[in-house]
Amino acid sequence: MLRYLTKRVSSAILVLIAVSIVAFLLFFALPADPARGLCPKYCSAERIEAVRTEWGLNEPKTEQYLDYMVGVFAGRDLGAAQGGHCDAPCLGYSYVNNEPVLDTLTRVLPVTLSIVIPAAILWLTLGIGLGMVSSLRRGSWLDRASIGLSLVGASLQLYFVGAVLLLVLVYTLAILPVPHYTPILQNPVDWASGLVLAWVALAFLFSAIYARLSRAQMLETLSEDFVRTARAKGLPRSQVYGRHALRAALAPLVTIAGLDVGLALGGTVITETTFGLQGLGRTAVAAVRNGDLPTVMATVLVAAVFVVVANLVVDLLYAVIDPRVRLR
Repeated sequence: MLRYLTKRVSSAILVLIAVSIVAFLLFFALPADPARGLCPKYCSAERIEAVRTEWGLNEPKTEQYLDYMVGVFAGRDLGAAQGGHCDAPCLGYSYVNNEPVLDTLTRVLPVTLSIVIPAAILWLTLGIGLGMVSSLRRGSWLDRASIGLSLVGASLQLYFVGAVLLLVLVYTLAILPVPHYTPILQNPVDWASGLVLAWVALAFLFSAIYARLSRAQMLETLSEDFVRTARAKGLPRSQVYGRHALRAALAPLVTIAGLDVGLALGGTVITETTFGLQGLGRTAVAAVRNGDLPTVMATVLVAAVFVVVANLVVDLLYAVIDPRVRLR
């Protein structure tokens, strides 16, 4: 088990290093002048030259990359024009927002996390649960209703579902307040009431997809030889389905869930735009629109970290679901 964990963690670290190198080359090694990308369009020639000097853009690219990564882990001095010393993790200074990029991310990341994590718990619980139940009652009214609901959910778009929820629950019935973000430690009730529409919209759409996937996977698993053998041995139905069939059917679902959650944490642009929430996704789009290169690069790296960590968690769950994986 320790060997398996070591291999997976090492692979994740290597992937993150590769992503950081590619992202750095995309932003700093292109023919365009990176100093003009770091500084907004209204920067004077003198300011651009100061940025070039403070970032060390006249140095070789390898040295620039090492300086950037040292700043991420140990901090770096960005010069007086950029607030002086930047403490670790230093992701640069945004001239558009006039603040360190880390301050921007610290402000918007809790919003994205508060949207995605509760919604993921809802869509995984509802989707997989509904799919498993409908597969065990194949052909029943519950199975047909599940298929119909999943088709509806898979056919709709989030901005439509979100608009309907806002119209009905907020502006017509006034059951819920206008979506907003309140730190959970400040007021848990206000935190939940301000984000519940985003959770419901995401959970409805994703759970429909997971219901179809889990139903198909469970039906395929129930037809396997080891399940028929377990039935032939006279094992209780709950043990056949819960211990054998469900455990085998979860493996591919865990892979898809890891990718979906990782990508969602990297930026829920449509969700944040639909409900007027300022998270990582809208921040990244605004940074691209405004030419805020430090913020764009930081959001790319943060999104990559989320995806890699999500896949690492999936690999670890594999070892729990299927003990044979630990031997690889």
